[in-house]
Order: sequence, then C-alpha cells, then structure tokens
Amino acid sequence: MISASALVVFPKLSVHDITVEPKRVKATYTIVKQDGSHVSNELIYSYDKVYFDGKNAEDVNLASMMLAQVALNYGLFFETIQFDGLYEEVDKSFLRDMMENTSREILVNKFLHKNEFLKPPFDTLQTEKLKRYTAAQIEFINTRYAPLKVERKPIETDKNRYAILSSGGKDSLLTYGIIKEIGDAHPVFINESGRHWFTAVNSHKYYKEIEPNTAKPWCNSDRIFNWMVKQMPFIKENFQNIRADIYPIRLWTVAVFLFGTLPIVRKRHIGNVLIGNEYDTTVKGNHGGISHYNSLYDQSKYFDNALTRYYKKKGWDLYQYSILRSLSELLILKVLVKRYPDLQAHQVSCHAAHEKNGRMLPCGNCEKCRRIVGMLKALDEDPKRCGYTQEQIEKGLKALSARSVKQIGSDAAHLYYLLVEKGLIDKTGHTLKLAKEHPEIVKLRFDNERSMMNDLPMQIRKPLFKILSKYSEGTVRLHDRKWHTFTLRNEDYEIPYFLNNNDGIK
Repeated sequence: MISASALVVFPKLSVHDITVEPKRVKATYTIVKQDGSHVSNELIYSYDKVYFDGKNAEDVNLASMMLAQVALNYGLFFETIQFDGLYEEVDKSFLRDMMENTSREILVNKFLHKNEFLKPPFDTLQTEKLKRYTAAQIEFINTRYAPLKVERKPIETDKNRYAILSSGGKDSLLTYGIIKEIGDAHPVFINESGRHWFTAVNSHKYYKEIEPNTAKPWCNSDRIFNWMVKQMPFIKENFQNIRADIYPIRLWTVAVFLFGTLPIVRKRHIGNVLIGNEYDTTVKGNHGGISHYNSLYDQSKYFDNALTRYYKKKGWDLYQYSILRSLSELLILKVLVKRYPDLQAHQVSCHAAHEKNGRMLPCGNCEKCRRIVGMLKALDEDPKRCGYTQEQIEKGLKALSARSVKQIGSDAAHLYYLLVEKGLIDKTGHTLKLAKEHPEIVKLRFDNERSMMNDLPMQIRKPLFKILSKYSEGTVRLHDRKWHTFTLRNEDYEIPYFLNNNDGIK
C-alpha cells in the first residue's frame, strides 16, 4: 500500500491570465510537470449579454472567483497551486476552506473507495487521518489587476426573484414549476461543452418558448476536467471508454456552474439562488476515522450554508437553498408528474442520453434510467411520456428485479415495496429482501440535520408547503430516531430564518 503523498505528481498548477470582456471571462490553466515542461488550456465562460466591465473591480473579482472553481479539485496532486487575480481575504478564505474539504472528499471517495479508473498501485492507498489533506501550498498573486480595489457596495435584491440552476433533471424541473406559481422564476442553464448538456436540451428548448427569463451561459469546464484527467499518471488511459456512474477524480462540480450563474443573479438583482437537492443529499460518513460527505458535499445543506455565508460576507443580500430538502426522490417525481406533466415530459435523468429527430432520449440501460422507470411505474405513470420505449420499460423493470438502485436504504426499500405490491417486478428472494414499507418516504420530512423549516426564508414557506402538502401523505418529524406525525401550523411558518454556521467543513 502507498501513502497519499504519492498523489503529489506535479510541481505547480497556475490559474492565470484572467481576461474580463463584456460578454466573456477566461483564464489559462497551466500545469508545470516534473521535467520542467508545461501544458496549458483555457477555461471560458461566455454570455449572450453584457455582464462584465474589465475596469470594474467587482466584476474582475467575480470573474476571478468563477475561474478559480475548477482548480479546487486538484489540491492533492500539486506542490503549489497559484491563483493570479483579484481576490479579497474573504475569497481567499473561501477557496482555501473549500479546497481542503474537496481534497478530503476526493481522497476518501476516489482513492480509498473502489474506483475503476485508477491504475495500480494507486488503487491501494493506505487510510491515513491527516492534519491537512490539501498537499498544495496555495498562493494568491495579482499581476494584471493590482490597481483595482474591491469596494463593498451593498446590492439590493428582490426577494421575490429566484434564480434556478437548471437542467433536464426532475429536481430543477419541479423547482421551476413551483417557483413559476409563487414567484418570479429565472432558470439559468449552464451549457457545458460536453455531453452533459444533452440532459438539458429538451427542457431548455421548452423554457425558451414559455419563459422569457431563461438564460444560457456557455462554459467549457467539461473540456478542462477531461484535459486534467489526461494529465494524471494514476488514471487509466482508456478512461473515456469506461462506463461508470462516477467521474474519475472531480467532486467540486456544482460550484463551477453555480458561480457561472452569479453574473446574471447580480445583474437582475435576484435575491434567491435555488439548487434542486432532495432530502438524501445531506449525508455524513466516516472511513477509518476520516469524516466525509459521500461525494455529495456540493449537493448538501452544508454547501448551501457555506455559500449563503460567503454572499453575506461579500455584501450580497442573497440566499442559497433548495426548496426540496424535505422531499424524497420519489415524492419529488410524484409532485412533478402529477402537478406539472408538461414539464415532466422534458425530463432527461440520464448521462448517456442520445439525440433522435431533434429530441434527446434516455439510454434506458443505466442505473438512473432503471430508477426513473421504476419510480414512474410505482406512481402509476407512463415512462413513455419522457422518452422511454416499451422495450426499455420492460427491460428496466426486469433489471430492478435483479439488482438494487442507488438510493438510501429506506427510499430503495419503499420503492421495491411499491413495485412488489403492484406486481411490477418478480417476487424473488432479492426483491422480497429489499421490499419494506417506509411510509415516511412519501411524506414531508423534517429533522435537525437535513431539513428544517428555518432553513428557508420566511416568504416562501407557506405557499411552498401549500403546494407540496397536496401530494404528500402527511408531515413527519424525526425524534429519537423515529418519525412522528405532526401538522404544520401557522407558527411553524413564522420561525425566524436561521443561517446555520455549520457548513460541514472540519
């Protein structure tokens, strides 16, 4: 077995030559190799409207932060990581903290857990609890924008405006549907340069027809991620041909897209940033004494807390959260398909989607597809609405009879319970062992860790739960490890908003 120090394979990564244009920002990522040679690539965000002024310190500062996010995935692999741009102390602290957290997450979940992309002997790292997981020394310099100084100017925002980080997944579709009813919705699609954009094509086309606030920045982060993987000597050369439900290395991904929405959020004076994450994405784990978040930190409540605190320190009156934290994946899909069937028809929850006659269709073979087919059938809905064929539906149900899905235990158990009860899958030893009723899965769930009423700004609570209560089978609260039924009352909606200082960072 080898030590984590063996992962330090390059002397230096530089994020430099930050360029700020009216509709585009970019930076060069340069890797210095052991033999002194170097390779470079360019990270770019571009927009269809003017959002930046290269002479404005606040714009340059935001651009510097946007262009730094990809680098937070690589703290384990370099002796030095240097950021050349305009950064305040609060920015530097945020980047250091998030890189350290991401380094720990990647070490545990990509190297200490099974990862089919790794070459030997890097798949046999020993478990070590370290004082600091980021190997790189982090440096900040400013060679291009030294004359500029960021001035904290409070930005007034409209609390009735909601930016929604959007895709073709059920979470963002449901978030848009609800917000369109109760507020001013601004769906923002980050058009990645890679195949991940395929999942968003159907819904983006539809939104462009029905929603004038739709925005679609472009970013080539997917190319940078793949380019970085190609440089890593511990990743198999044929990594692009390996079919897997994980990325080879990266875990700090949502923030790359999130920061791409912020120029639009700031320009439109939006007061809320919504990311569609459900109850089971706030997860704590432990591996050999090392605490971690099961690769889900940037989908957790802790991430939302950390970003909201960051915005407040920057003087931005902006809140980040999910309106779906009290819902299971099954309940999310239920509300979406029952209340917003026109939106659900554009759902693509498959990262191997393909194009046919101008529409993106799911592969029908992956774990995500099996899960979506199973949940829709359990809800007495037709998976054909969102692109599955009858053959794929039958194949998906057969596959569910043979193996489980990637959900937390109670969610998977209740799904199998419904499928067995409805006669949709065979009653075998496998399915009968998995199938167990968990009525809380189709209820609104609140607990002190994952989902609290005071996680939500007060203005959204009553209209939100008025909608959700129509589709849930009650409301429960976790106490002494058991779920207890209760009724939402007016005083529950009036609990003061509380920004939890716990962002999960150790």
